[in-house]
Amino acid sequence: MFKSALAVFLFCLLFSVSSLSAQSSSSKKFVTSDNVAINGYDVVAYFNQHEATKGSPRFEARYKGTNYRFASAENKKQFLASPEKFLPQYGGWCAFAMGMKNAPVPSNPTTFKLHDGKLYLFFNDLYEGKKFNTIVPWNGDEKNIMKKADANWAAMPR
Repeated sequence: MFKSALAVFLFCLLFSVSSLSAQSSSSKKFVTSDNVAINGYDVVAYFNQHEATKGSPRFEARYKGTNYRFASAENKKQFLASPEKFLPQYGGWCAFAMGMKNAPVPSNPTTFKLHDGKLYLFFNDLYEGKKFNTIVPWNGDEKNIMKKADANWAAMPR
């Protein structure tokens, strides 16, 4: 329990400054400098193949001002038929940080969870030389953190 609380504290401390700059300089979506959502990962593949799959510029579609990449023409077609079904929660930002920090923190699109037909992405990287994956504390208190994240996201300026 203490180790988990310490990890949460360190995570929040680590991203206090960076998340403020991300919030002021970015849109409501986690995009690359060339406006590609979630580092070019195929949002449909999470649902169909249950894995993080890089999309291709060859199969790119624009939706609400953001470019989405897909691994196949079929995935692109499915997305265009029903885009809202596939969009990641909280604009693709880290779900845990949205709940615990009320801030957009970049996610690692290879760390994801499908829950009730929705896609959640998480920060997963090194911190002080150790792997820190926010899906772990999220899973430990998912219901409460998700409730906070939903409220924080709804209140975030657009």
